[in-house]
Amino acid sequence: MVFTYNRTVHFQDTDAAGVVYFANVLSICHEAYEASLGVSGINIKDFFTNPSVAFPVVQASVDFFRPMFCGDNLVISLVPQKLGVGKFEIAYEITVDNFVVAKAITRHVCIDAGTRSKQELSDDISQWLETNRRDAEGAERRRLREEIM
Repeated sequence: MVFTYNRTVHFQDTDAAGVVYFANVLSICHEAYEASLGVSGINIKDFFTNPSVAFPVVQASVDFFRPMFCGDNLVISLVPQKLGVGKFEIAYEITVDNFVVAKAITRHVCIDAGTRSKQELSDDISQWLETNRRDAEGAERRRLREEIM
């Protein structure tokens, strides 16, 4: 099944107009990414603290469809996908009360943390990508069966 992360919008997430500040949407998506890694068994502290490899975001985009307000209960669904031997992307869908309010994409490359040179994806990220790919495909098959019935 697609990984989902639940989060309530906090006052600190909003701007002067009372809606989620646009840059904070990417921060919330990154929280979902971190949670997904943790659930898959990756030690988050080791992953982000003095790693031998790093996975910087090299491209990010967000499309907004409805505003998000303080107190809204967000459901962030994410589907990561391998793009090549050294890069992947994560597609996020954010819903409030079953309405899609935003979609985002982040693209990541794998680099050697010391030399900053590109390299192949690490085994733990490759496993995370494979597990999520299988889960997403299974969820899509279930959704299609439900539509047929």
